[in-house]
Amino acid sequence: MSQIPSPAVPASATASALADATQASGMVIVGGGLAAATAAQTLRTEGWDGAITIVAQEPEVPYQRPPLSKGFLAGKEGEDALLPLPVDWYAENNVTLMKGTQATALNPQSHTITLDNGTTLPYTKLLLATGADPRRIPFPGVDLEGVYTFRTKADSVALKELLTGGGKNVVLIGSGWIGMEIAATARELGNNVALMGLEEVPLSVAIGTALGTVFTDRHKEAGVRFELPASAAEIQGTDGHVSSVLTTTGVTLPADVVIVAVGVVPNIALAQGAGLTINNGIEVDSALRTSAADVFAAGDVANAQHPVTGSHARSEHWANAIASGKVAAKSMLGKDAALDDIPYFYTDQFDLGMEYSGFGALAKDAELVIRGELASREFIAFWVLDGRVVASMNVNIWDVQDAIKDLISSQRIVDTAALADPQTPLETI
Repeated sequence: MSQIPSPAVPASATASALADATQASGMVIVGGGLAAATAAQTLRTEGWDGAITIVAQEPEVPYQRPPLSKGFLAGKEGEDALLPLPVDWYAENNVTLMKGTQATALNPQSHTITLDNGTTLPYTKLLLATGADPRRIPFPGVDLEGVYTFRTKADSVALKELLTGGGKNVVLIGSGWIGMEIAATARELGNNVALMGLEEVPLSVAIGTALGTVFTDRHKEAGVRFELPASAAEIQGTDGHVSSVLTTTGVTLPADVVIVAVGVVPNIALAQGAGLTINNGIEVDSALRTSAADVFAAGDVANAQHPVTGSHARSEHWANAIASGKVAAKSMLGKDAALDDIPYFYTDQFDLGMEYSGFGALAKDAELVIRGELASREFIAFWVLDGRVVASMNVNIWDVQDAIKDLISSQRIVDTAALADPQTPLETI
């Protein structure tokens, strides 16, 4: 799989940050994503004036991921769109940012973490916002040049350079949200795109066959080729570079670029090594406390108990990173806080814009109620379980999320006929 070079971090900068961080124990955040940035900002706005240290494995200022497969990859948005906080914010707010630094061990008893240079860093409270890594499947040929996973800013930068200008044969392995978003962006940039996945209809595991078909049909209209259900039997190459993909159904797809987008796995190594409770991520309560005193977890890696459902769920989406970063910071300060936001995410594919709120695990056994017409590609879908809305998605209909989230969080019994009637205001149901 193609290796994307990482920008070098000046040794002097790293040494200076390390010296600052080890002078005093304080709040330490491990991770360099949106949850980490949000937590640091919340600590300051909530009145913490002590030391804050962010240990970020990537050599980047903390950034958010949604634009990577959408506007940034398409060249419609610049690097500023990736930054939840300005580059100067960290220095201006006395937050020590240790870029290109990995935490290799956690000792909850001594309240320390060990860094990859062997240095021990003390903490008063620790937040694990270690995120997730792309799931890697050992397809034959996966190490050929031109084969990529998609997760980081560096991935998006490299693929933007390859895809801009069009004319490439691009093969996507994976029919989930990221695979479909990249397929749409690559096609809009003028590339030939083929996508394979294990579902008969892309996205059907997440939203069902009928709704998945709405997105699939739009892709087909744009010229995206689908091979479903199928996976890669072999990624083939010439002189070390990918040239084609042989599918498990015996079809050979020409390929200049192959992107493997088959989901992610939570980055639990640090927590697991420290003996924290692991359950599809780091298990935390609604206040984002782990099984170790003074250790918290947020973002993609945290499997949090939700006050509405009472069950644990792990969310890999943008809104959860923001909400959990805020809750974790308040909990670290000893304030009452609970992750009670309704899970939310969005997607943009061609001219289809969608917002989804709710609990996907509950939606799987729920009744689907449609407000509007699927054929128009302007509708709201509701999943109703035991008379209550547990999830909803609005497609090309806007300014309805507040009402939708209220329906879900209130857990009130709804009239499905009124729910399906576009003339009945959602607020009155």
